[in-house]
Amino acid sequence: MVQEHNNLSAIATEIEKKELEADGSVTPLMYAQLLAIYLYQNDLCNAKFLWKRIPSQAKAENPELAHVWSVGKAMWQRDFPAVYTALNATMWTDNVAEIMKAVHQEVVRRATQLVCRAYTSVSINTAAALIGTTPEAIAQQKGWRVEGNLVSPPHPSPPVPTLTSSEEQLTKLTDFVSFLEN
Repeated sequence: MVQEHNNLSAIATEIEKKELEADGSVTPLMYAQLLAIYLYQNDLCNAKFLWKRIPSQAKAENPELAHVWSVGKAMWQRDFPAVYTALNATMWTDNVAEIMKAVHQEVVRRATQLVCRAYTSVSINTAAALIGTTPEAIAQQKGWRVEGNLVSPPHPSPPVPTLTSSEEQLTKLTDFVSFLEN
């Protein structure tokens, strides 16, 4: 997944460079890829600004751009059921199919983490809607306890605190005080 993320970042950087050159070499397909990559990266601000600056002609030439943006709008509003609906409502072209599949997986991963952090128990239907799956699939997930109509998601282990030595802390404090004195 890390290599995939790096490849997508490289593609995004290349398209951004072409867009900055302003010689009209960015095609509607490239805009669709860049918009999808921003969604994968959860960079919703850049996605929104990209959507606003995409020329109307490019939007007209490639209706898939509007479909990609419908996913982005739902993500912007944090409406997970609408995200899944928008993702599944379109047969993506080869140009963005793999990216949108990765977007789907990322949204499910982030939503699952959110549900696990936010709830000690939640209705199984609500959890299924947030994660984009069925109540039956929720009941079969490892670590999830089902009690009637409620499900208790597993709580993620807290992050391991990084320990710094007293000398490092003193150095940081000294640097900070020196900065304030200047």
